[in-house]
Amino acid sequence: MRILLRAAYDGTAYHGWQAQPGVSTIEGEINKALSSVFEQDIQVTGGSRTDAGVHALCNVAVFDVDTRMEAGKIAYAVNTKLPEDIRIRSSRLVPPDFHPRKRESVKTYEYRIYRADFPMPVRRLYTFYTHRKIDVAAMGAASAYLEGTHDFKSFCSPHTQAETTVRTIHLLDVREEGPELVLIVSGNGFLYNMVRIIAGTLLDVGYGKYNAERVRDILDGLDRELAGPTLPACGLTLTGYRFVDFPAL
Repeated sequence: MRILLRAAYDGTAYHGWQAQPGVSTIEGEINKALSSVFEQDIQVTGGSRTDAGVHALCNVAVFDVDTRMEAGKIAYAVNTKLPEDIRIRSSRLVPPDFHPRKRESVKTYEYRIYRADFPMPVRRLYTFYTHRKIDVAAMGAASAYLEGTHDFKSFCSPHTQAETTVRTIHLLDVREEGPELVLIVSGNGFLYNMVRIIAGTLLDVGYGKYNAERVRDILDGLDRELAGPTLPACGLTLTGYRFVDFPAL
């Protein structure tokens, strides 16, 4: 039977989601825990391949296993084998052909920026710190140019292996939560480093490096060199993952 897992993790200590030889990864730890529980080699297929240092509340993965254990109980068993910075939040039975990367989905990421005269130590692993003044209204105006379906070649790493750089952003919002500035990005999929480059570009607008309309020109330019910096991974968290044609997780 095929099981769908919903996983949360603090990505600080890991080299991203995808299993790699010789380094600790989220997928690698989950594979190891599942293999221990079922006493056989199990390899999951993940939904979002988050980068090193990126966090998640709800990433998904599927695997196949022949067991009498109830699907909903698998999460409990696997969590006893996982390190404390990774947890399976739920486990459920899905059709045998269910593949998370081949179904239409909506993913939501948050990028958090901490604004103050000095860094806050307890937020250092989950935010990007800046002491500079930020024009939040200008960032909000710039974000409107990125909503919709566009070619986001300017906003992805040149090392991307994606077949196309066209993506749809359903929502790009800039909100203030106390000292933190939160960029909320929801879309049908994201390119390598895309959200972190968008965050860096919008922050440049907030710093006054260029005006909001410049973001439209960056988008149309289809050149990574035109966009802002790739902000550090620590500020990024996958907060939502919804399949369009499948019941809520």
